[in-house]
Amino acid sequence: MIELLKRVPLFTDLSDEQLDIVASITSRREYHPHTTLFQQGEPGDTFCIVMRGTVKIYTSSRQGLQKTLAVFQAGDSFGELALIDGKPRSATAETLEETVLLTVNSESFHLMMRAHYDIAKQIMIQLCSRLRSTNGHVSELTFLDAPSRVVKNIVRIAQHEGKRQGDKIHIPHAFDPDAMAGLAGVHRTVLEQVIRDLEQQRILSLGHSQYTIDVSKLFQSPYVN
Repeated sequence: MIELLKRVPLFTDLSDEQLDIVASITSRREYHPHTTLFQQGEPGDTFCIVMRGTVKIYTSSRQGLQKTLAVFQAGDSFGELALIDGKPRSATAETLEETVLLTVNSESFHLMMRAHYDIAKQIMIQLCSRLRSTNGHVSELTFLDAPSRVVKNIVRIAQHEGKRQGDKIHIPHAFDPDAMAGLAGVHRTVLEQVIRDLEQQRILSLGHSQYTIDVSKLFQSPYVN
């Protein structure tokens, strides 16, 4: 439990004693694939940490179009904004596979925050970091062209989740085109065109349960020049 909590950005710099306090207010919950954890607009009362599985965070327009904001895996956390400010959820969360979460309810979370300022301070620092990251993502959507956004998001996921062997980075799960199109802010047809180009240049190799990026070929391509 402590090792998992150390991987959560909000708790990375906490001591083992502080992590014991966090662990004491968590509950373990299991979910089937494609389970909606909460919907955009619902009251927020739960903070979630992914133990196993994958969770997609997305928003929906009135026309039913989806925009993927993030895809979370083991060690990631989400739901803290609505938990802290008490406002409705800004997005919908859905499991993409069999998923196990550690959850903290609102009452327990606020009691911990009031009783332990050192923990509360670290959480505030990490929330600021996420806000800065979001601002950077907005800038990318504004100034980068569609293919560059696709490639940058693929590389970002590879850096975060991949395992490097020589010039290649292996990402140990199937490529999710819907999630990637949402993260890059592009239409699915644009994504497919970029993927075909990356495969033709042998920069990207898609497998059934993983995909691979050849870094040496990527840095020789027009995408980074």
